[in-house]
Amino acid sequence: MSASLELPDALLRRVPRQARSRQRLARVLEVSDRLLGTEGVESLTMIRVAAEARISVGSLYQYLPDRDAIIEALAGSYLAMIESRMAALLELARAAPLPDPTDVLIDAFAHLYRSEPGFRALWFGRHLTEAARAADREHKRRMAVTLREIMIAQGVAADTADLDTACRTAHLMGDAVMQEAFRSDPDGDPDLLRQAKIALRAYASQWTGP
Repeated sequence: MSASLELPDALLRRVPRQARSRQRLARVLEVSDRLLGTEGVESLTMIRVAAEARISVGSLYQYLPDRDAIIEALAGSYLAMIESRMAALLELARAAPLPDPTDVLIDAFAHLYRSEPGFRALWFGRHLTEAARAADREHKRRMAVTLREIMIAQGVAADTADLDTACRTAHLMGDAVMQEAFRSDPDGDPDLLRQAKIALRAYASQWTGP
């Protein structure tokens, strides 16, 4: 599990105030992520998660009332982690020119897919709740906004209204191909990843110039 995964307070039934309680909930997230990556969503029962996290079922219910709540907490944590990675890439883009922004972005998120089996298991399964899907839609919009900022920071695109739609389109295309590349291959289908870079560079050339 990535060390950057955290339980968003907004997804909790009750927000823990004491450090010990927050540590227990961090174990819940760690255990849930591990079970999801190794055994699938079916393993995320309240009894199993509580036992693995070494807390009582009653304590777990105080914060996460059911499996859907665990799924939504994991989904929110994964999305926050991805956005944190994207924010770090924006800082790099603001600091210096990137040799190939498309290459950097695809490689960075391919690494994330490889290193997060729990994320893959949740996103490639059929157990996302409607709340998690809604969070993902908002996540995609935020990712497109950050992509736009990266392109502007690199000086390869003008700050225009058209750039909003272009970046959203580019992100949706890249995200779809990335998911397909990792559905059957935990390392990512290298041909699909390579073609994704070619396609996105060609698309980007229409609104970034040479």
